[in-house]
Amino acid sequence: MPDPISWAFAWPYLLLALAAGYLLGSIPFGLALTRLAGKGDLRRIGSGNIGATNVLRTGSKGLALATLLLDGGKGAAALLIAYNLYGPDIAVTAGVGAFLGHLFPVWLKFRGGKGVATALGILLAGCWPVGALACLTWLATALISRLSSLSALVAFLAAPIGAKVLGWAGASAQGSSIPYHQIAEVAGLLAVIIWIRHAANIRRLLRGEEPKIGTA
Repeated sequence: MPDPISWAFAWPYLLLALAAGYLLGSIPFGLALTRLAGKGDLRRIGSGNIGATNVLRTGSKGLALATLLLDGGKGAAALLIAYNLYGPDIAVTAGVGAFLGHLFPVWLKFRGGKGVATALGILLAGCWPVGALACLTWLATALISRLSSLSALVAFLAAPIGAKVLGWAGASAQGSSIPYHQIAEVAGLLAVIIWIRHAANIRRLLRGEEPKIGTA
């Protein structure tokens, strides 16, 4: 691991990591892929979201999977590149920058997605046991409920709690970039923002009006 940067000199690196991560996260893969495939403007389809769930509403599972992987990949890439250059503190800053870039992309007048796939990529790259826990929680909830929004809410409720529990239990995270205590803080921040971004979904869930996965 690279030597830690003294906090007295860290702020230029933090700003650079945040900005670089933001620009990477701002790439709207879902919108680009659906346009290239002749599906039209994704923002005028279904929920208008630029993420994989809405791409699925175009009828293309392949495009939805590609969007999921690319949106997750940009969060993972931002964190791993920064980690290999400057260590964990700069890495989590770059990862959060990518997450914010997906939510508020400069290319789309700051109207982006909800950040679930990008956040999962950050967790998987930063501390794979926590990322795996979040992914498995999402999958289990989706299989039971067939509700993408509920799955995201439950997964990101579980992620910071799981990170804390694994850290307290002294579980091994061999091969991970970020220690449990630090990934717990990052997961908590991502969870709060994701829950806020899902406010409309939460209201529909409470009314029983949230569309299921694969429907309009």
